[in-house]
Amino acid sequence: MSDNEIIAGIMRDHIINLLKEGKRIDDRGFEDYRPIEIEVGLIEKAEGSALVKLGSTQVLVGIKTTLGEPFPDTPNMGVMTTNVELVPLASPTFEPGPPDERAIELARVIDRGIRESRALNLEKMVIVPGKIVRVVFIDVHVLDHDGNLMDAIGIAAIAALMNARVPKVRYNEETEEVEILEEKEPLPVEKIPVPVTFAKIGNTLVVDPSLEEEQVMDGRLTITTDETGHISAVQKSEGGAFKLEEVMYAVETAFKKAEYIRNLIVEAVEKGHAKG
Repeated sequence: MSDNEIIAGIMRDHIINLLKEGKRIDDRGFEDYRPIEIEVGLIEKAEGSALVKLGSTQVLVGIKTTLGEPFPDTPNMGVMTTNVELVPLASPTFEPGPPDERAIELARVIDRGIRESRALNLEKMVIVPGKIVRVVFIDVHVLDHDGNLMDAIGIAAIAALMNARVPKVRYNEETEEVEILEEKEPLPVEKIPVPVTFAKIGNTLVVDPSLEEEQVMDGRLTITTDETGHISAVQKSEGGAFKLEEVMYAVETAFKKAEYIRNLIVEAVEKGHAKG
C-alpha cells in the first residue's frame, strides 16, 4: 500500500467518524452549501457571462452566438452546444489536451439539464426554418477546483444564458439575406434548471461535497430540477449504490436547495442588468 493510499484511508476514516457524530470536515450541516457568489457580465467580448464561486471552487462561463444551419433532424430548432475546459492551473489532476472523461461528463450533464428542461427555447431561435438558426455556445472554464464542479458549472451556465444579450436579426425573404442589427435582445430563457449534487460517504449523504469529501466518497448523485417541479437530469457516478429511500431523500432535498440557489441566480442576473 502506497503512502497516498494510507493517507486517503486515514482521511476517509476521519470523515466517516465525523459524519457519525453529525459533523462534516468543514463544520457544515449535511444539507448546507458552501458560500455561493454569482457575478454576471464580466467578459466584455462575450454575449453573456457568469463567474461562480462555490466555496473555493471557481468557474467562469461565457456565451457566444452565431448564425448557422440547424441539425437535419431538428430543422425547426436552434442549436446549443456545451464545452467544458479543465484548466491545468485549476487542479494538479487536470492535464492539457483534449477533453477527458470528467470534462465530457460535466458538459453532458449540464447540457442535458438545460436541454431537457427546455430552459432555452430552441424553437424561438429559428430565423429561417430548416436553413438559418441561432447557434449558442456555452463555454465553461474551471478556474479553481475545490469540489462539486457540477453544481458550480450548472449555476454559472444558466446565469450566463440569462445574462446574454444577442444582436437582433432581420431576414429579407426577397433577397434571402440576413441583416444583423445593432439592437440587442435576450436569449429565450424560460426556465432556470439547477443541479444539486450529493456525495455518499459510508452510509451518509451530504450536499455540495468539498474536494476532500469527493476524494473519499463511495458515490455521487446529481439531480437537476426546475421551478415547475420537473426533474430534467439525473447523473450517478463514481460507483457505489444508492438505496431507494436515499434517492427519494435526495430528490426532495434537491428541489428545496435548488429553490434557494435559483433565487441567488435571479438576484445576480437582475443586479447585472441594473449595472449594464
